[in-house]
Amino acid sequence: MKTNIRVALVGNPNTGKSTLFNILTGLNQKIGNFPGVTVDKKTGFCALPDGRTAEIIDLPGTYSIYPKSKDESIVFSVLADKSKGMVPDLVVVILDASNLKRNLLLYTQIADLKIPVVVALNMIDVSEKAGIKINIDLFAKKLGVPVMPISARKNTGIDKLKSTIAFANSIPLQQDTIDIESIAPGIIARIKEEMQVENPYVALQLAHQHETLSYLSSTESDRIEQLEQEYSFHSQKVQATETVARYNFINDLLYDTVTKPEMAHDETVSNKIDKILTHKVFGFVIFFAILLFIFQAIFSWSAYPMSLIEDLFIWLQAGAAKVLPAGPLSSLIIDGVLAGLSGVLVFIPQIAILFALISILEDTGYMSRVTFMMDKVMRKVGLNGKSVVPLIGGFACAVPSIMSTRTIENWKDRMITIMVTPLVACSARLPVYTLLIALVVPNRNVWWVFNLQGLALTAMYVLSIFSAIIVAFVMKFILKARERGYFIMELPVYRMPRWKNVIFTMYDRSKTFVLQAGKVIIAVSVILWVLKSYGPGDRFAQIDKQYAQPQYTKTMTPDSLTKVIASEKLENSYAGVFGHVIEPVIKPLGFDWKIGIALISSFAAREVFVGTMATIYSVEGDADKLQSVQEKMHEAKNPETGQPVFTLAVAFSLMMFYAFAMQCASTVAVVYRETKDWRWPAAQFAYMTMLAYTASFIVYHWLK
Repeated sequence: MKTNIRVALVGNPNTGKSTLFNILTGLNQKIGNFPGVTVDKKTGFCALPDGRTAEIIDLPGTYSIYPKSKDESIVFSVLADKSKGMVPDLVVVILDASNLKRNLLLYTQIADLKIPVVVALNMIDVSEKAGIKINIDLFAKKLGVPVMPISARKNTGIDKLKSTIAFANSIPLQQDTIDIESIAPGIIARIKEEMQVENPYVALQLAHQHETLSYLSSTESDRIEQLEQEYSFHSQKVQATETVARYNFINDLLYDTVTKPEMAHDETVSNKIDKILTHKVFGFVIFFAILLFIFQAIFSWSAYPMSLIEDLFIWLQAGAAKVLPAGPLSSLIIDGVLAGLSGVLVFIPQIAILFALISILEDTGYMSRVTFMMDKVMRKVGLNGKSVVPLIGGFACAVPSIMSTRTIENWKDRMITIMVTPLVACSARLPVYTLLIALVVPNRNVWWVFNLQGLALTAMYVLSIFSAIIVAFVMKFILKARERGYFIMELPVYRMPRWKNVIFTMYDRSKTFVLQAGKVIIAVSVILWVLKSYGPGDRFAQIDKQYAQPQYTKTMTPDSLTKVIASEKLENSYAGVFGHVIEPVIKPLGFDWKIGIALISSFAAREVFVGTMATIYSVEGDADKLQSVQEKMHEAKNPETGQPVFTLAVAFSLMMFYAFAMQCASTVAVVYRETKDWRWPAAQFAYMTMLAYTASFIVYHWLK
């Protein structure tokens, strides 16, 4: 795909920047890293009306180019660092039309970097509804740049914005917002001269940010430090002077171009709703009621589509068994690939429902209220209020949640958040929980409304939240730091969810689950099939020889004999031998050697448990009776007691192990990437494994 123009999207948080990015790029998106740093870079491609293609870069949301976090530091680096080839040809600054005064500070800073700019005046429908009148033509004339009123949520004005991007000037024409040179004339002139910088505002930013800019060499940074001392440059004082000057410009601009009533209607409505939803008592009751509804819906709404998927794979396995000739290849496809694949795809309905409901909560603005409510609780356990965002995001996946801790400025708060986020029940645990709960918890209602299985799932998620809070409280006393954290969050007005965005989120997250988890699960399923289909020495030959004797062939039916031989071979396979080696360690938890194989394989990814169970029990199942993984596990019997393998005690013991154990290679990798020290993921792995073993041991012996 030939790219003719590079466009960066810049804006404050909650201005609709990500929504606009999704509309412009559609499904044509990819995520990588900015050169030299681990901060996510979201890029996509957009076809322009003039036939060219624009590469769209979604820069992290920020209120200013003065960074308070690693994410925010990227904005200036991308716009100013020409060495990496990332400097955009055009910057689209997204402004919230209903909150221009706050948004325009960032615009004035971007404008003074002298990169061609287009303003996307988003949420124009919200501002009009609130009675805010903006003279668009005069606004654009005073800024000296094209200004396009749009509503990203309603997909209005987007075509005109694309045309504006296509035909935008290749040179910056925006008006100067303030006199940069007069703020710190001496040092700006010297930096421009010595660092060969043309733009005075870039030179000023180098004076402010040289210690954190990765593209400056240590020699260059040291030289700027010397110039600061030579010219008595005080960063905070100069920054304050600049900000006052910028707001003088903004106030004059708004006075001439914007008229608005005393109070916006949407804010009044939002404030009234907030009195209920963020109430110090009822707010928490409502939040937990919403969580309960989500987990009830996951079970009840997904039952029918999951049943269809199970039936589809049973049909596929039966068809493959008829078409393929008997032999190792046939067994690999039926018992390895198809059995493992069924363990992935059967949970798509539950994953889709979970992410759809979470997307609705985010889109309406309610999720921001949850983080606000939880701030006081977080502070009592030694966390920053901003820690709530990664913790709630942990319901989906720990990996992006840990990466989102970069917005937490306080080192101690950030490290504790990283260490406890994997305790929150992520979507990878959902297949394990729902499978085990369906095995041992009756599918019936209590109090007419609540499904017992949904209540059990809710309990596991609530347990994960409380365990994360308790561990954070303990770590509060272990980690030492002098700096204090703070919490600043803007609460957006309540809005109706964008159903197109909800559907896109369902599709995108389900696809990610299938492609990422699916690759691991199928690979592990194939490896497990090999380990279970072959054994050391001549053990398999000896089993065949033993059961070929008349006392077996004459007294047992062919089906029974086949099942016994398959079971014996499984126990004497490489997987069986390994399972027996670790069995003494896990037997106190109620686990047999087969579950042990699943535990070990699950350390790659938790979801592998389901595929492992499907593969293990399909090998020793009836050849003429194809079943879903749930049916296979339900019928599994303990050879010593004759009782079901998955009793209430074993199932909940297993869920406790999966609730606490660090069974995710991706999480281990991202913790190392964020901390740059293997001691952190090692300590995390150790404490979570100990927690998992202890909790599993207690629950098993209590319920047994």
